[in-house]
This record gives sequence, structure tokens and C-alpha cells, in this order.
Amino acid sequence: MTKIAPSKAQTALLPLFPTLTLDRIVIPSTAAEFAAATADILAAGAVGFDSESKPTFSPGEVSSGPHVVQFALPTKAYLFLLHWPDCRASLVHLLQDPALRKVGFGLEQDRGQIHAKFGVTLRAAVDLNRHFHDAGYGKSMGVRAAVGVVLKQRFHKSKKTTTSNWAQPQLSDSQKLYAANDAYAALKVFEVL
Repeated sequence: MTKIAPSKAQTALLPLFPTLTLDRIVIPSTAAEFAAATADILAAGAVGFDSESKPTFSPGEVSSGPHVVQFALPTKAYLFLLHWPDCRASLVHLLQDPALRKVGFGLEQDRGQIHAKFGVTLRAAVDLNRHFHDAGYGKSMGVRAAVGVVLKQRFHKSKKTTTSNWAQPQLSDSQKLYAANDAYAALKVFEVL
């Protein structure tokens, strides 16, 4: 028998998930900052992971994303903005590292975009949708419902921010919070599982 994920209305009744604040979000921009971020991320062993791309709205339009790649640790998150010249080498190293577990939801799309943009394979990816599918839930659980099921908390995702322009050189505060906490919530669910 298939289990039913909680609806938005059901999770709206739960206590709010404690998200990362702006002061816990790091956006490297120099070679030294990317090197320090890479060392910190690798030391974690397992991180929340996601990517964001500028949305496409026209039929047949192909995404040029990802434009942002997120790595969440237990107390902070790193946002890699791919327009920074020093980003690529560090990012490719992290994406391919087989010892770094990258935990998230719906990682097949991320995997495809990463391969298309960088020509590399995302290694050690843990798609939590598979865990929930194996536990009897439908094909795609998603972070909002998983936070409700596992943590008994409400995780809010703004549709306006989801569909915003992730390719811009400066992210808004709402984009920073959205990107960091999408990955952070996946890590928190993984820690409980």
C-alpha cells in the first residue's frame, strides 16, 4: 500500500523548520575562498546538496544551468555561483569526489545538468526520493513533505523565488536563503534517517 505524503495544508500546521540565516551562508568568490570552502565541505563527509538554474519558459528552450550549486553543512551553507572564474576547479573536484556524500531530493535533473555543463559525473549522490520510495511513498517526495514526515516541521518554499533568475551575478537575500536552506533541510532529514 502506497503511503501518502502530507499536503501543504497539513504541513502548514506543524512548527516551523529552523532555517539557516544569512550570516550562516557563505558565497566564495576568490581562489583562496573556494579552496577554504572546498576543504571545509570535504571534511564534512556528507553534505546537503542542490543546484539552481535560471528557469526556462519557452517550449524547446534548453537550460544553461546550473547557475548556483549549494553545499550545506550542519551549521552553514556554501553557495557556489558559477560565474566566478575560480569556481569551476573546486566545484568539479567536489562533484566528482567519491568520499563526499551529496544528499538531496530529485538529483537526476541536477546530475543531467552537471554533466551537460561540466562533462563530469556527479558521484556519491544520495537521492532521498529513493529512500522514501522504498519506504512506500510515491515516486517523488520532495523536501517540504520529507521535513514534515521526518522532522515533524513545516518547510516553506517560495514559488516566486523558485522561478527567479538564478543566473544573475548577485543573488537577492531571498534567493540566498532559499538555496542554502533547500540543501540544509535535505541534510537535516538525512541526519535523522
